[in-house]
Amino acid sequence: MASVEKKSEQTSPDRLSDSDVEAHSHIKTSALLRKLDFKLLPAVGVLYLLSFLDRSNVANARLDGLTTDLHMTGNQYLTSLTLFFIGYVLFEVPWNVALKRTTPKIWLPTITLVWGIIATLMGVSQNLAGFFVVRFFLGATEGGLFPGVVFYLSMWYKRAERQFRVSLFFSAASLAGAFGGILAYGIGFMKGVGGYNGWRWIFIIEGLVTVVVSLAAYYFIANYPNEANFLREDERAFIHERLKADSDATNNEGFTWANVGAALKDPKCWLYGLVYHSLSLPLYTLSLFLPTIIKSLGYTAANAQLLTVPPYALAFILTASIAIISERVHIRAPFIISSSLFAAIGYCILLSQTDPTHNPGVSYLGTFFAAGGIYPAVALSLSWPAMNVSGQTKRATANAMQISIGNLGAVIGTQLYRSEDGPTYVLGHSFALGYLLANCIIVGLLWLILARENRRRDQVESEGPVTDETEWHGDDDLRWRFST
Repeated sequence: MASVEKKSEQTSPDRLSDSDVEAHSHIKTSALLRKLDFKLLPAVGVLYLLSFLDRSNVANARLDGLTTDLHMTGNQYLTSLTLFFIGYVLFEVPWNVALKRTTPKIWLPTITLVWGIIATLMGVSQNLAGFFVVRFFLGATEGGLFPGVVFYLSMWYKRAERQFRVSLFFSAASLAGAFGGILAYGIGFMKGVGGYNGWRWIFIIEGLVTVVVSLAAYYFIANYPNEANFLREDERAFIHERLKADSDATNNEGFTWANVGAALKDPKCWLYGLVYHSLSLPLYTLSLFLPTIIKSLGYTAANAQLLTVPPYALAFILTASIAIISERVHIRAPFIISSSLFAAIGYCILLSQTDPTHNPGVSYLGTFFAAGGIYPAVALSLSWPAMNVSGQTKRATANAMQISIGNLGAVIGTQLYRSEDGPTYVLGHSFALGYLLANCIIVGLLWLILARENRRRDQVESEGPVTDETEWHGDDDLRWRFST
């Protein structure tokens, strides 16, 4: 396996190492990467933090009177969560096609602005029907961000560098959970201001922050490397050469529906989707119901808001740490499996408590395991297509497919944590546990397929040249090696 993995970081013909590229330039790769990280990652990270905050703050709003004021039953609340993900899933692939036909500097801030306005409108919803409509369109607009950013980063970084960056970008989701609890606790004291209940101010304030940041994003989101004004001309040339030596990011690939079809016909692209599908259910059930789960243990609403912060803080630390280790050893699948098993321990703890209110500390401990395992597993899984799919349009489509297929799990998850099931929530916890174990199986299968294909290509290449060295055939090329 080690020999296969070592070669899997080499991806296309005429490969040059960074040292080879540096030999023809005065620019140091490490210094340039730090410059790119400082410019790109905080910019897209803050957009995703706001995205996750605006989709999951409904869990905090529920504790501050949302369902009471809108005369919403438990099942109707779950329906509002489901509508978000229906909109999210329906529009992800079209949105990534739109990104390919526009530019990140225009597309990413624009969709952020639109969902920020919609998120604000949740705070002034006067009836159930209006809230349902707003939740659907919030999901539809947010669906363009994550797959778009994953594709965007693939146009800046080499394959082996993308996983760490995608993981850091996704870690903003766990920060959103932590900030969401703190903000909800503070905003809850605004109850009565302007005649509005606290839950309305949660949506209004956080939505307006998104609007303001989106307007600034037109200035701080950079386009692709050849148009980035924060780079010198020699730095642009250096990035072009190192990416040309590693992947297809420098190709001037026009949009074609045939390249979209190539992703749809590739079984591996569907497996990437299933990997995320088996994680999205536990991910979103945790983020959408953690405040409710903690409150059901016997804590007050205000304390439950604050108690959501430590599990998310642990998730952030583990996500970043595991991403660093995984990048250094060039292995992904074992870390995904081990993280899923770590989260599974948490749900076993939660399910073991027949009456969580008698010993709430044990159940609360289970949420640490759940969050600490789910977020690192998701972060690594989401970077896989960006590393393993070659062809810009095919990769953009594969990224969107992964999120769309994956979030079907979230659609299911939104119906599992019913009010009458508390405080044990056996149905929801059992589904989350089952999905995490299924994830271990799917990741293991994909790992086996990719490693076997790498070995097959090694064998074919060892028998002599088999392809035109001047033409590249994407990830179907026998010289391509998949990252496992």
